[in-house]
Amino acid sequence: MFDLVIDNARIYPLEQDLSNLPARTMAVAEGRIAAFGIEPSAPSRFRLDAHDRAILPGLVDCHTHAVFAGDRLDEYLARLAGADYASQNRAGGGILSTVAATRRASFSELLDCSLKHVAPLVAEGVTTLEIKSGYGLDRDSEIKILTVAAAMGPILKTRIVPTFMGAHTVPARMEREPYLAWVADEMLPDLVASGLTRSVDIFVDPIAFTLADLDRLFERASALSCGLHAHTDQLGHTGATGQAARWGARSCDHLEHAQHEDVEALAQSGTVAVLLPVASTFLGQAPHPPIEALREAGVPIAIASDLNPGTAPVASLLWSASLSIRLWGLSPAEALFGVTRHAAHALDPDADYGTLAVGQSADFGIWDIPCPESLLYAPASHRPVMSFFKGEHR
Repeated sequence: MFDLVIDNARIYPLEQDLSNLPARTMAVAEGRIAAFGIEPSAPSRFRLDAHDRAILPGLVDCHTHAVFAGDRLDEYLARLAGADYASQNRAGGGILSTVAATRRASFSELLDCSLKHVAPLVAEGVTTLEIKSGYGLDRDSEIKILTVAAAMGPILKTRIVPTFMGAHTVPARMEREPYLAWVADEMLPDLVASGLTRSVDIFVDPIAFTLADLDRLFERASALSCGLHAHTDQLGHTGATGQAARWGARSCDHLEHAQHEDVEALAQSGTVAVLLPVASTFLGQAPHPPIEALREAGVPIAIASDLNPGTAPVASLLWSASLSIRLWGLSPAEALFGVTRHAAHALDPDADYGTLAVGQSADFGIWDIPCPESLLYAPASHRPVMSFFKGEHR
C-alpha cells in the first residue's frame, strides 16, 4: 500500500529537459517516490487530486550564510555613497561586524532570527538548504551556529546541509597562518567527530585566505572524507577556482573573475559552478561569470541565494534564478536545473533529491502554474499550493 497518491497532475521531473511525464499520477511510500502512472484502484492511505496543477521537485538552495545576527544596513548605505566592500572588510567591518553580532546572540536568539531569515525560502518551495558557519570564528560560536542550523531542520521540515566555514575571514587580533592552522588541525576534526558537519568551505581572496591556505585546509578535510567547497574568484582572479577543482571540490562558488583555465579545471573534475547573482548585483560588480565558457565546457551550473546580511540580504532562490537569466543569459532550463538537480549535486554527488524519479526522496511542490518557466517569469508571484518533504506535507 502507498502512503500517498496524487492524481490528475502534470509531473515535471526536471531530469533531462522541462517536459512533463505522460503519467498523471505519482505515488509515495516511506518518504520516497514509489511509482508514476499507477492504476486508479491502487490502495493508498491518502489520495490527493492535483486538479491539473504542476508537480516540481523541491528547490535546493546550495549556498547560504543564513545563521547570523544583526544586519549591515549602515554598510549598504555607505556603499551607495561610494564606499568599497573590500575596504569595509579591511577596516574591520563587513564579515567581522556580523561576527561580533552573532557572537553576542544567545542560542535561542540566534535560532529565532535565523528561522525568520529562511522562512521566505521555505515558503517558496525550498526543501533543501545549505547553511555555512563562518560568523563565529571561535570554537563556541562556530559550534553554536552549526547547532542552530541542525535545530532548524525539524522545525522547518527541511533538509539542512551544514558546512563548516571557519575559513571565512581572519578574526580580529589574530594572524592568518596560525588561525588557519587552528581551523584545519583542531576545529575541523572536532566538528566532524561530533557530527555537526561533513563539509568545509574557504574564502580565497586578498581580503581573506590564500591558495596555500586552501591546500592546507583541503588536505586535512580530504583525510576526514569531507565534501570540499570554495568561494573563488569573486572580487578578483586568484586561481582558486582551478586549484579547488584540482582537489576535486564539489563546488566553486561566485566565479565572477574565473578564467578559461579555471573553466577547464572545473570541466575535468566535474565540479559544479555555483553562481550567486544577488551578491554580484548587490555589490554592483561589472564582471560576470564566464557563462558561455562554462556552457561550452559542459560544467554543471547551479544557482543559489547566498543569503547573508552583507552582500545578499534577499531570501529568494527564485529571484536568484530569474536574475541569472536576465543578467547573465542563462536559459530557463539552465536556471531551473540550477536550483534543483545541479544544486543537489553541488552538495552531494549522490544526492537522492533534486529531481522526481522512483527511489528519490519525495521532496516536491504542487504549483498552480502553466509550466515551470512561470517561476522565472514572475518569481515574486508564485508559491507552491502545497509543499512536501520526504512525503510529508509541510
